[in-house]
Amino acid sequence: MSIYLIALLFALLGAAIFTVIGLISGTDETAIMVPITLLVILLGAPPEGVFAFFMAGVLAKHLTHAVPTALLGIPGDTTAVPLIDHANTLRRLGMPHVALRKMISGGVIGAFIALPTAVLLGQFLGQFADFFKSSSGIIFTLAAILIAFFSKGKWASLLIIIPFAFFIKALDSVSFAMLDKHLSITFFLGIAIGPMFSNILMAASPVAKNDLTRSKQNQYNLAPETKSWKGYFPNPFKILSKRQTIFTSITTFLSSLTFVFSPVGMTSLMGEIVGSRTKGAYKKSTTSLTVMNGVTESTYIAEAIIPLIAFGIPLSPVALGPASPLFNAPPIFTVDPVNNLHTLMSSWDFFIFGLIGISVAALIAYPFAMNYARKASVLVLKYISQEAIVAMFIGLAFLLAYNEAQLLGVVLTFTVATVGGLLNRILGVGAGVQFMVFYASSWIMLQLFDI
Repeated sequence: MSIYLIALLFALLGAAIFTVIGLISGTDETAIMVPITLLVILLGAPPEGVFAFFMAGVLAKHLTHAVPTALLGIPGDTTAVPLIDHANTLRRLGMPHVALRKMISGGVIGAFIALPTAVLLGQFLGQFADFFKSSSGIIFTLAAILIAFFSKGKWASLLIIIPFAFFIKALDSVSFAMLDKHLSITFFLGIAIGPMFSNILMAASPVAKNDLTRSKQNQYNLAPETKSWKGYFPNPFKILSKRQTIFTSITTFLSSLTFVFSPVGMTSLMGEIVGSRTKGAYKKSTTSLTVMNGVTESTYIAEAIIPLIAFGIPLSPVALGPASPLFNAPPIFTVDPVNNLHTLMSSWDFFIFGLIGISVAALIAYPFAMNYARKASVLVLKYISQEAIVAMFIGLAFLLAYNEAQLLGVVLTFTVATVGGLLNRILGVGAGVQFMVFYASSWIMLQLFDI
């Protein structure tokens, strides 16, 4: 079977899975993308199929996460949090459907701008790949400090870097003594599911469960479904005004270049810059939402592709989080030595198979969200339990951890999930900081204790 057909099939699979998952509010990108992408890799998918699957999943997820964000006023995932205020403004004006259309149209445009931009920048930065690889330890440490400083946990995140590195190194030493090999999947699975697992622990604690208890059920009011275009496939350029298209094109191009910064931070920054230059509540909110969802797409795509092409080691928040299996999924992909998509695909491959992925996602998720958003929201609210989704992903993490190191892998995963999840939940030490420290832990311990 042709590799292009295989990639197309995986792209269809990724788009279908993540189109549905994106409708479920409150899902975390890292917690859902890491286990599923790992599963695809470990089941033997070719590199091109894995990349097409991931790219389709990213775009589909971020298109349909706009549905609960716009229609229900609750973030579809963590990157949708900055969009809530503007989405609520349009809900109060009785136009949540307008917010939705603007958001996902901006997302489609942002994705197709980010792909070629990221490939070209990745090629350029590839000239410095040897330096980055040889200095990866100190680079990861400095990146952890930088991300920690700009995270919501700030000082706590900075103070926890060395203790968390010690914690990771200690667990790694124990597992190596028992199995005579270093584990990887179990560690970043633990970090990935940590926030979800911490909620389960808090709910099981008589002391902590009050923070999660609600006195009444949430109530949502959905506006009637309206349609302003003919046929099934709307044209995003006709949904957006000329000014919105220009702003989205500029901001998504610029945000594609800033691959070392937080996607949430870039989304907020670009939205504020554009919003401050737009007058009127309606125009300000619609334009900001368009730009912000476009930036969400561009940062995710660029932050996965640029480190893959240029370095082969994860040097961005997305590469350390949702895209981490593309770099490190032993024994198939590894970062030490570098043997992953960086070595298995050319820059042209990244463009072609990335284009297949985002094109398939755009053809599936975009018209689906534009035509059936309200009906899909009703079905999700009525029949899909968020607790069941959490249980599903934790179960998938259990399966993958067991596959790597049997019972020890499971225990290690949930040990890391416990510590990392509570650090995230209570102190605001985000997954990006924890992933950076995980990769830097060996270098930090070597410098401090010569171990």
